[in-house]
Amino acid sequence: LPSIYNLEVLGKLEDSFKIIIVARKDYQTADYAEIAKSWVKEYSRKKFDEAIFEKFTARIRYFKMDIADTEEYRRLKDFYGEEQVGEHVYYYAVAPKLFIPITKGLEKYLSENNAKVIIEKPFGENLETAARLNEELAGFFGQDEIYHIDHYLGKEMIQNILSIRFKNAIFKGIWNRDFIESVQITAAETVGVGTRAGYYDKNGALKDMVQNHLFQVLSIVAMEEPVYNNIAQRQLELLKSLEPIEDIDSDLILGQYEGYLNEEKIKPDSKTETYAAMKLYIDNARWEGVPFYIRTGKMLGNRESQVVIKFKPENNEISNVLVIKIQPDEGIHLRFNAKKPGTENELQTVSMDFFQSSVLENRINTPEAYERLLYACFNGDRSLFSKWDQIVVSWNYMADVRKRYEAAGWKLYTYPQGSMGPKIADRLFDWSE
Repeated sequence: LPSIYNLEVLGKLEDSFKIIIVARKDYQTADYAEIAKSWVKEYSRKKFDEAIFEKFTARIRYFKMDIADTEEYRRLKDFYGEEQVGEHVYYYAVAPKLFIPITKGLEKYLSENNAKVIIEKPFGENLETAARLNEELAGFFGQDEIYHIDHYLGKEMIQNILSIRFKNAIFKGIWNRDFIESVQITAAETVGVGTRAGYYDKNGALKDMVQNHLFQVLSIVAMEEPVYNNIAQRQLELLKSLEPIEDIDSDLILGQYEGYLNEEKIKPDSKTETYAAMKLYIDNARWEGVPFYIRTGKMLGNRESQVVIKFKPENNEISNVLVIKIQPDEGIHLRFNAKKPGTENELQTVSMDFFQSSVLENRINTPEAYERLLYACFNGDRSLFSKWDQIVVSWNYMADVRKRYEAAGWKLYTYPQGSMGPKIADRLFDWSE
C-alpha cells in the first residue's frame, strides 16, 4: 500500500483504479484505511499529504471473507455487483497452501475477469509442489500472466548493473575471464528470524536467499547483453550454465547462528542453516575458470548487500576492485592504482565513490522496489519478474546441492552473533573488502 500510495502522489493511477483488500479480519473499510495510514506515513518515500491520502483511500474497499472457502467467492462476485471489472491484478500475499483454493474460487465465480496474478516467494516447498502450483495457476491465468515478484530485481542498483556493464566502454570490454579474477555477491543481515521463524525453519538460507534473490543477482551480473529487452531469456541461459559445485565438502559452507535453537517456533534439534557461502563456476566462454562467491546470513556483523568485481592484477600489483552497493547504501566504489605523489615509482591505491543514496534528490526520486515492480505489472512489463523456467532451473540446481551436501554429512558450523559467519568460510573463500 505505501508503494501504491507513491504512485498516487505521482499521478500514475487511473481514475478507475480500485484496491480491494480481501482478508479474514473483521474490519470496516474506514477502520482499515486508518490502519493503512500508519503504514503509509512510515514507509512511503513520498511526503505524507492528508488530501492525497483521502483520494487514495477513496479507492480502497475492504471485503471480509474466508479465502480458503471456494464458495465464499460467490459473495465476492456479488460484492463486485454489476460493475464491469477491467484488467484485474490479484496479489497473493498469503501462504502457498492457499494459492490453489483461491485460484479455484476465482475460476468458479470470477472467471470473466481479465486477470494477472502476482506471487510472493516461497513458490512451493520443492520442485514437485511448485510445479503443481504452477499448473493450477497457469490453467486459470495463463502462464504469461503469472508474475513472480522478487523485490531484489526492483532495487535501483540491481537495475543499474545493466547500465554499468553495457553502457560504459571501460567495463563492457573487460567483463570476462581475461580481466576478472573473481565475482563476490554478499547479502548480509544483522537481524535474526524474528516473526518469520516458522517459515524460515522449513527453508533456510539456501531457499530463502540463494535460490531466489542471489541467483537473480548472479544472473544479471554474468548474463550476456540483452537484445530487444530479452533480459529474462539471458538470465535463463546463464542459470542453465551454472556448473555443479565441484567439491561439495569445501565449496559449500552452511552455518547456524548461536542462539537460533532458542528462538520461538524453532525446533530444538533444527539443522536449518542461517548462513550459506558457496563457490560456483559458469560453463561458458565468457566466465570459464572465474570463481563466483555467494554469501548470505542472518545475525551477521554488518547489514550490506553488494557485488564485488575483483580484477586480475597487473604485474603483481594490488587488484582493481569495483564494488556495487545495493543496500542499505546505494552506490559504486572503484579502487585502482596511481603513483604516490613525490615518488618515482611507488604506487598507492586510490578510490572513486558515487554514493547515490547520499543525495537527497536521489532518495526522494528513486522508486522503491515494490513501487517499481507493481507499476511494471500494471503495465504488462515482465522484464523485472522471474519466469517459471528460471524457477525450475534454480529448484533443480539447489535440490542437487542439498542432496549432495546431505550425502556428505550436512556439516553445520555455528557462528557467534555479530560475526561475519563461520571462520572456515573466511579461510576457504577469497572475500575482498
